[in-house]
Amino acid sequence: MKQLLFSFALLIGVSSFCQSQTAKPLRYFMQQAPSPEGAIPYGNNPKAGKYVQAGDAKIYYEVYGKGEPFVVLHGGLLGSTYEMHQFIDSLSTRYQVIAVSTRGHGKSELGTEPLTIEQKAGDILAVINAETSKQVTILGFSDGGFGGYMFASLYPERVKKLIAIGAGEQTPELRRMEFNAVELFQLDPAYMEQQLALMPEPDRLMEFGNQIADFYNSISISKDLFEKIQCPVLVLAGEKDQNAALKTILSAYRMIPDSQLGIIPNAGHGVFLENFPAVWFAMDPFLKQ
Repeated sequence: MKQLLFSFALLIGVSSFCQSQTAKPLRYFMQQAPSPEGAIPYGNNPKAGKYVQAGDAKIYYEVYGKGEPFVVLHGGLLGSTYEMHQFIDSLSTRYQVIAVSTRGHGKSELGTEPLTIEQKAGDILAVINAETSKQVTILGFSDGGFGGYMFASLYPERVKKLIAIGAGEQTPELRRMEFNAVELFQLDPAYMEQQLALMPEPDRLMEFGNQIADFYNSISISKDLFEKIQCPVLVLAGEKDQNAALKTILSAYRMIPDSQLGIIPNAGHGVFLENFPAVWFAMDPFLKQ
């Protein structure tokens, strides 16, 4: 039975990384630097970090807390594990949180094969298999949400629940992406240098960016995939999401058999960075059901 859930929040003024005119630097959106004193360096924490071989690439991930396994997937291109820090902080008090740096991001290798959504699901499976044989709950933001959708459709027996934030229906005609490394460095040199320092092959940045663009310009996450998802899914988004328009979020919600919907008013793509309490308020009852 579908349930419609609206969470109410106030806009506190964070812009999506796709808005080049933003007044705040990229690292403000990604919450990567500067970090509060004493903050756990998620995505670059030797005390919690591990690697697993997934096909042609080593995938980096970190494990926090104890309990039922809970996989956390960050956003794409500029995404990092640290952007998910509020989720990891909150979830690790009652779950075993497995925070994945997805292929080509952070400390994870890019590999030699072109990026595909099936490959992304395979990487997630490799990490999960390395840590647990249990069903997992998955939370994915943006690109991580797409990976969660594909994983749930291919490996339904491994997923207990899925939360997808800022990830709706995606087909090539809906949005065109282009990669511009020069523009990214101009927006925030400190953030980009920080990300390059984490990459095992920083000289492949242009190749990585172009692969990401090709990936999004050819990917199809639509009815055929959504109808195969068997687990309960919470589809969450900001009302003013610039990357996943509201109509695509509603399409995903309607196509997934067992889904719930949460819309945070006046919030953009980084909805959980703009108003984490509202996002958590939407998630908590879904997780407890």
